[in-house]
Amino acid sequence: MNDVVLVAEDIWRSFQTGPEKLEVLKGVNLTAHKGELVAIVGPSGSGKSTLLHILGGLDRPDKGRVILDSCDIFSYPEYRLPELRNQKVGFVFQFHHLLSEFSVLENVAVPLLIAGWDKRAAFARAEEVLADVGFTSRLKNKPAELSGGERALVAVARALVNSPVVVFADEPTGNLDFRSTETLMVLLARLSLEKERTIIVVTHNELVARKAGRRLVLKNGQLEERM
Repeated sequence: MNDVVLVAEDIWRSFQTGPEKLEVLKGVNLTAHKGELVAIVGPSGSGKSTLLHILGGLDRPDKGRVILDSCDIFSYPEYRLPELRNQKVGFVFQFHHLLSEFSVLENVAVPLLIAGWDKRAAFARAEEVLADVGFTSRLKNKPAELSGGERALVAVARALVNSPVVVFADEPTGNLDFRSTETLMVLLARLSLEKERTIIVVTHNELVARKAGRRLVLKNGQLEERM
């Protein structure tokens, strides 16, 4: 596994809270390879989500750089970042953020339609990816008609539909029961192994982290390898 797809170098991020400056990330370094499933663990408030948002180009660091698929993403002007994210990044969030007025199939196809795909081709691709995650029926249902575990699968399919370089998952099992959590983590492990997807998961759940090939802990603003 020699194909490096993501490099974060000396990432710093702070937030001003009244008169005080809170240093959250203090020189974080990270390298991820093609096909890796990486878990970043740490308690709430440790900066896991902040780091994930920076790695995915949703937030800018105070200092440092992120190289994604050979692109130095923060050298791009702000208006170019949405296009870059659409092409190279997939996100899965704790609350899934599915569009309530759209069907399952439409939700998964949205990133492709934004990218300018023909509607028929976008729907065909969406159906293909839904099948990959084990969702082959109820494609016309709305998110409100699905269980939490089903919504999580749809969110993963949406993250994968544009064949991203990296999928970032922010506490993806936070609202799931044990069985749905196990199903989702087995799926992510399979996707990394069989489809060579690079997936980075942030979680405070050690049971989730143990499913990953690599575990890192965010402690005192820096990442440490955990055996």
